[in-house]
Amino acid sequence: MKQTLQLRLGQQLTMTPQLQQAIRLLQLSSVELQQEIQQALESNLMLERQDENGEALMEGKEESADPAVAEPSADGDMQALEVGQQGEEIPAELPVDTRWEDVYEPGPVGGGAAPDDDRDYEPQGSTTEDLGSHLLWQVEMSNFTPVDRAAAEAIIDAIDGDGYLKTPLEEIHQLLLEQFPELELDEVAAVLRRIQSFDPPGVAARDLQESLLLQLEQLPLDVPWLEQARAVVRHHFNLLAKRDYNQLMKRSLLGEEELRQVIALIQSLNPRPGGHISSSSPEYIVPDVFVTKVNGRWRVELNPENTPRLGINRRYAAMIRRGDSTADNLCLKNHLQEARWFLKSLQSRSETLLKVASTIVERQREFLEHGETAMKPMVLHDIAEAVDMHESTISRVTTRKYIHTPRGIFELKYFFSSHVKTSSGGEASSTAIQAHIKQLILEEQPRKPLSDSKIAEILSSRGIKVARRTVAKYREIMNIPPSNERKRLA
Repeated sequence: MKQTLQLRLGQQLTMTPQLQQAIRLLQLSSVELQQEIQQALESNLMLERQDENGEALMEGKEESADPAVAEPSADGDMQALEVGQQGEEIPAELPVDTRWEDVYEPGPVGGGAAPDDDRDYEPQGSTTEDLGSHLLWQVEMSNFTPVDRAAAEAIIDAIDGDGYLKTPLEEIHQLLLEQFPELELDEVAAVLRRIQSFDPPGVAARDLQESLLLQLEQLPLDVPWLEQARAVVRHHFNLLAKRDYNQLMKRSLLGEEELRQVIALIQSLNPRPGGHISSSSPEYIVPDVFVTKVNGRWRVELNPENTPRLGINRRYAAMIRRGDSTADNLCLKNHLQEARWFLKSLQSRSETLLKVASTIVERQREFLEHGETAMKPMVLHDIAEAVDMHESTISRVTTRKYIHTPRGIFELKYFFSSHVKTSSGGEASSTAIQAHIKQLILEEQPRKPLSDSKIAEILSSRGIKVARRTVAKYREIMNIPPSNERKRLA
């Protein structure tokens, strides 16, 4: 093969670590941003928390008296940052709006070296106990023989997160025979009955009917309509599930008012007895943006608590000597430049978030005024065009970012929805259509709930043309059962 030299011209996009950081900060939630800020404070000696007057809040970082080393700060007011003479120049605006896929792998938020003692620090008041641990703790507190204890552990291991025993008792018995050849199936069943008396009530049931009966058995005997409720669940559960109230009254010999009381008692039980015991830590939502109405106008502002006031430590910045190439001086220079980039990235994130949130509020003022039924159809392209950014940037900014409004706290993505044509030639958002469907179902007659076809007909009379299958799809999205399951006594 003959070797030749060729000259080619081409373009290639390259992202510096600083721009990668700015783009990554855009997609962090408020909780993750706090962790990222804390990590930066711990790893960069030039960064410090400051109060409203620019004074350092951390002990041991006194302000230098030399005014020539004054540095900018990053806070909720998004003050302009000045670029010093040292290091790489920081642009006035970071190009965080990208039209290409990110060329970096995002690392763990707030990552860093693990502490030497490898201890796990849990938030105060958090719970890590799951249903299995909760049941095993009760086994420890009970008087079980070694064989019964092994059977109890096998049964608990087969209980799912909702509290139901999904594995047949015969299979559990067969597994235990390998260790205890003389174990009888009746003994395993006896252990199961003991576990079914544990907390939470209704746990270790094999189906919903058994779970409801277990919960009724643990209620005090003086609860009104207890015996009738037990009889209905035990002997007429299929009629109850079908909501065939006429047959149910005939079979149970109960009047309409009596049956209503019995059903109310049954509905007070928990169909998922293990659902309230979870090992997952609660996820706290901290609003990123506040929307308030002042003098008839909607005002949008960032939550100042999400981005604490940060600044450059003037004492350490004053130690940098020009022309000094020693390791210590270079380390100080690198820390200073990294701190400036971090502050600039925080400012860019705040500015972009505020711009996007303000545009969303401007377009969805009708929702703020009148509620979900007035939600306008809107897609990412609409906001991207309005703020002159790419859709991928809008997606980053609106993911896991929350806005506090007089109507509640919503994720910014909540305001984006598809649309359908109306008879007048306009458009209605899917969120507004779902709100109309929910309102119709709330106002329906309990004895004669509206079918999907009837709901589509009513919406059509209001100028919103949707098919029956579209109504069914939106109803399922809202976890609303069909009409035959919504039928109930008035």
